[in-house]
Order: sequence, then structure tokens, then C-alpha cells
Amino acid sequence: MAHNVCMIRGDGIGPEIAEATRRCLDAAVATTRGAKPINWSFAEAGVDVMETAGTPLPEETLEAIKAADACIKAPVTTPVGTGFRSVNVHLRQSLGLYACLRPCKSYPGVRSRYEDIDLVIVRENTEDLYAGIEFERGTEDAGQVFDTINATSKGKKIVSGRATTGISIKPISVEGTERIVRFAFEYARANGRRKVTSVHKANIMKFTDGLWLEISREVAGKYTDIEFEDRIVDNMCMQLVQKPELYDVIVLPNLYGDILSDLCAGLVGGLGVAPGANIGDKGAIFEATHGSAPKYKGQNKVNPTALILSGMLMLRHIGETIAGDRLERATADIIREGKDVTYDMKLDRDDPTAVGTSQMADAIIRKLEAKR
Repeated sequence: MAHNVCMIRGDGIGPEIAEATRRCLDAAVATTRGAKPINWSFAEAGVDVMETAGTPLPEETLEAIKAADACIKAPVTTPVGTGFRSVNVHLRQSLGLYACLRPCKSYPGVRSRYEDIDLVIVRENTEDLYAGIEFERGTEDAGQVFDTINATSKGKKIVSGRATTGISIKPISVEGTERIVRFAFEYARANGRRKVTSVHKANIMKFTDGLWLEISREVAGKYTDIEFEDRIVDNMCMQLVQKPELYDVIVLPNLYGDILSDLCAGLVGGLGVAPGANIGDKGAIFEATHGSAPKYKGQNKVNPTALILSGMLMLRHIGETIAGDRLERATADIIREGKDVTYDMKLDRDDPTAVGTSQMADAIIRKLEAKR
């Protein structure tokens, strides 16, 4: 028996860190007694495949993900302001991957202003402003929505400029909120976590974030073994900078989760060491949270840690917890020792002893083999 895993190699630096990660995952299961091997399949997404397939996310890629036990995805490029919408958003919505899981953990050897951070962001992945319900200024659809808003605003003119206003809709549902808050509590219980904090702006957005807070409290009432609290999102940002040690598992609507997950990554040294997962009832995709950095493409230079640690999350998800734990320890050891790491992890970014992407993976594999 083997685990069937689909790998999307991405574009930019994606293929390089994907290959480094694949080798580390294979080594982790090969050196762990009783672990099943990984049977790999490969699929494409992003700007490179768009040139040949006419879409950044071909149907065969979606089918390959559905057929696998799990998927690990390297970064893909999303143009800013123009071009196609995010492949990541499309994947989450098409596959029902409603939970974005982003652990943010301090590793000795990674430069940061903070120590001993151990936070988990749980972000709702399919609703909120990221649902993509938008109306472009100057279009008839935008004008009709504009008229409806003003007609139902009880005499208050909420927006002005019918032809010059772009509009986004923010859906928050009982069902969507209930399942993501329940996911956060189940994760906390399964991983020995002590507290869940629900983040909102219910003081202002009373019918959307207010609903989020109401359902969060209802779900929390079913998990009396885990502490619960709520925080207004702007205050939460300040709290995380001032006293992050007070928090544990943090559950948020889509937009707040996107923003605060990067804030928490900054507490532990940046996106280069921040793993991520997108999980639904029928599938899961594990991915680095940073971009595709096309200017570094083909240079064997970039840090593979975030995708390797995402692979660690994948191993735990498919039941290979011991192999996942060993991979995390091996990666942490290499980072702490500071010898076989990429340039960005050196005290001096021009340090000539910095190694490349593949060489850092080699060092992690040697560590796994030495401690089998």
C-alpha cells in the first residue's frame, strides 16, 4: 500500500522547491519504521500552463487532485490587478477546501524579534469578501446593485456616484461559520491546544461579523474543555504584536484571516518558514504561503523550508504522524545549526557559506537518515 499524492510544481521558483520537498518527504517515510511510501502524480497550474492550455487551472489538474489522497502545491503566479483570478482561490472554492490552516511557530536559528511563538491561524476559506462577488464600476450590474443599496438604506445615501462606484458583497453564512469554528475547536482538541479565539468586527458589521460572533459563541458552548474568547480584529492585531503568548488557536473570517496569518508569519521570521494547508471534507492541499518569486527562477537559491514544513503537515494529515514529526525535527535541526541553510537564513545575506535549495534539502535528508 502507498499514499497517492498529487504534486503541483507551480511556476517561478515552484519547481525547485517542489523537487526539494518531494525528496525530503520520500526520505521521511523511507526512514520511518512502518510508514507507507508515497506514490507521486504530477499536475500543472499557473502562468506557464496557461500559455499552452489557455487556463491557469486545467480540468485535468482538478481531477488529479480529486483522485489523490492529498495534494502538495508549490507557488503559482497571480498577476496583480490584471489577468486571471487567483488559482488558489479557485482551488479552494472548486474543491470545497473551507479551512485554511497556518501554524506559526518559532524555530531557533530563524531571525525574529520574538521567541517561543506557537500560534495556529484557522481561516475560513470560501466566504466573506474573498467570495469574489464584485461589480465593476460603470457596468449595468454595478449600477443596479448601487440603486438597490440606496433604495434599501432607510433614507440614508450609503454610496454616491452610480457610474464610478465598484462594489463587493460580503457573504457570511451560519453554515460556513459553524463548520470553520467547529474545525478550529476540533483541531485544538486533537492537538492539545488550550484556547480558541474568534476574531471579528461585530461592533460595526452587525449582520455579517455579528453573525460570525453569534455562531462562534454557540459552537464554543459545545466544547467546554477548551477556553474560548473573542477579539475585535484591529485590537487583535495590536494584541499579537504586544503579547502573542496569550493566544493559541485563532479562527477568523476569510479576509481577516488572510491579513493576520501574514502578521503571525512575521512574528516567526516571515513567509519563508510559514507552512499552510487548505482542508475540506473531501480533500486537502498543502502549500507554502509565499509567492512564486519569478526573479529567482532557476537559480537554486531560495529557501524551501515553508513547502517542506507544509509537507510535514501533509504527512500528519494522511496518518504518517511519526514521519511528519521526524521531518519537522530534522528541518529544525538544520535551521538551528545554521550551516546548511540558504542565504536568507544567514546573519549576512552575502555569506559565501550559504547553500542552495537542493543542498539544504540534502542536509535535511542526511539528518533523517542519521536519526532513523
